[in-house]
Amino acid sequence: MSLFSDDETTRPAEGLEFAQSDLDLVLALQLAIAWAGEAGETERLGWWQSELISEWGGEDLFQRLMPETWRWATFQAARASAIRVDRVLRMKAHDPDAVLSLFSLGVEVDERLNERLSQLKAAAAGPLESLPLLKDCVQDSWDRRRFETWLEQFPALDSPATSATPLGRRISAPGRDGLDGLVRRLAGALRPLPAAYPLPYVERPR
Repeated sequence: MSLFSDDETTRPAEGLEFAQSDLDLVLALQLAIAWAGEAGETERLGWWQSELISEWGGEDLFQRLMPETWRWATFQAARASAIRVDRVLRMKAHDPDAVLSLFSLGVEVDERLNERLSQLKAAAAGPLESLPLLKDCVQDSWDRRRFETWLEQFPALDSPATSATPLGRRISAPGRDGLDGLVRRLAGALRPLPAAYPLPYVERPR
């Protein structure tokens, strides 16, 4: 049973108001970016050293280990790789807990995301069927330009809205958006695509 209906909103300690549909948006973004950021023979962006969502990478192993949920398992594993890279970069901040990123949105939001991911995984449909935005992005073959075009649906944030810092790409004026607006801005700040994960982030007010 869902923790809340699609039109109910929640405001956790981080102050981000969100509904279940917003959690699905975040998960679709996280899984799509986790897929695009993989390295290996797939020759994607190479932001993390994993090749899990690939026919000759993690898919073969997970199909044998988890025949019912292997598609979810590959995306979850790639997401875990992205979370690790994101965490290493955030830990360079003076106050890492004050840094909100695509893969770290505060303890309570992150817990709700994991709960929602478990709910979706327990259902009959696979990740591409459950998250249409993810299906729009993930294809059998990698095409950098196609991924860039997919990102264009999110707001481009040029200076002064974003600034390069030793930590990553800081969004200096996040506004008072809820979770939906925040993650869209973070996703937009991935452009232009660099050689290494650029860590778009906002600093939570103290």
